[in-house]
Amino acid sequence: MKKEDKTNVMRVLDGKKIKYESHAYEPDATMTGEEIAGILGEDPEKVFKTLVTQGKSGAYYVFVVPVKEELDLKKAAKAAGEKAVSMIKQKELLPLTGYVHGGCSPIGMKKQFPTFIHETAQQYEHIFVSAGKVGFQIELAPDDLMSVVRCSLADIVVISD
Repeated sequence: MKKEDKTNVMRVLDGKKIKYESHAYEPDATMTGEEIAGILGEDPEKVFKTLVTQGKSGAYYVFVVPVKEELDLKKAAKAAGEKAVSMIKQKELLPLTGYVHGGCSPIGMKKQFPTFIHETAQQYEHIFVSAGKVGFQIELAPDDLMSVVRCSLADIVVISD
């Protein structure tokens, strides 16, 4: 990968000497996380999306969940110690995190917010998260992600019937 192809996420991981593998794909504005998992040839349970919320207190929180799952806002609030959390508006994402919708990564945000990753991440040797740019994913060990982002494991998804 050429130097100019490296994202900020990759530079952060390189700086901390954390092993990862980068994956690039041709993005499409309508692409879902499950479609991205298909392009990567991976189980959607191992491909995670990054969601940013704001608590009733005004504090921001980051939640990392499998792409085919839905964040349970009540469970998320409980994990964060808030009465309630809500998703931030899409237009707030770039100024707050430095990332655009579809390219938001828990690694390398402008400011480190309390971060929670769904507890199933620990079941896998490697998981995928955005590399901080639409069309790029990184694959790394969950423990490595947790060491870089200093996140907690939590049960934060909606249980489907």
